[in-house]
Amino acid sequence: MTPVLAYVMSSAGSMLGLLLTSRARLTGGREARYWLLGAALAIGGTGIWTMHFIAMLGFSVSGTIIRYDVPLTAASALLAVAVVGLGLFLVSRRGERLPYLLAGGVLTGLGVAGMHYLGMYAMNMSAHVSYDPLVVALSVLVAIAAATAALWFTLRVSGALRIGAAALVMGGAVSGMHYTGMFALSVRSHTEMVPVPGARAIDFLLPLIVGLSLITVGLLLAVILSPSEKELRSEAEFRARLRGRAEGVPEVDLFGTPRR
Repeated sequence: MTPVLAYVMSSAGSMLGLLLTSRARLTGGREARYWLLGAALAIGGTGIWTMHFIAMLGFSVSGTIIRYDVPLTAASALLAVAVVGLGLFLVSRRGERLPYLLAGGVLTGLGVAGMHYLGMYAMNMSAHVSYDPLVVALSVLVAIAAATAALWFTLRVSGALRIGAAALVMGGAVSGMHYTGMFALSVRSHTEMVPVPGARAIDFLLPLIVGLSLITVGLLLAVILSPSEKELRSEAEFRARLRGRAEGVPEVDLFGTPRR
């Protein structure tokens, strides 16, 4: 159940983030920064972090209870939003150049992988935890590839169908990174039970997930209530015609003939 719910949440956050980045491309200027900030919250907070901990609700170890360190878990959420935001702002400035896109993908991918393993480090249990270094390295490569693809989508994709298809791909990539990282995990329970510090997942994850969900709904309402893509394009064309008239540039039709 939890892998399906995690994938749905990741795809939903990715779709909202792509909608917001498409608005940022159309508006430009200072207003675009707010759309990109909202996209970072949607992709980093909902599409990545919330997906991660929904998936973790389905993780258990026989013979021990699992508790989470609250400050470390909250820090992993902030890390996810911060690295996605940095990647988005980087590619929004120079993303048409491949080196900048790759740099943004590496930065964001390393941050996403860091979020995953920081969240795992926040997990306390009466057991010894170890990781397979090769599988960990593979999960980091998957995270970088997923982040690069996601940033490329934010630069190119527009329209409901394309955004929906791209969101499904992004959701699959994020889920693939998560479960690759989980495959690297090995747990050996202790013979004697010891006190496990921390909070139950449901005690603090539920309020955080509810809070992020409310932010997601607010961002979605902002997209719905804002001018549509067609309206924004029409307004931009109208302003361009006004500037052309003010500068004395004759307006032409589709065939290049000056209009009277």
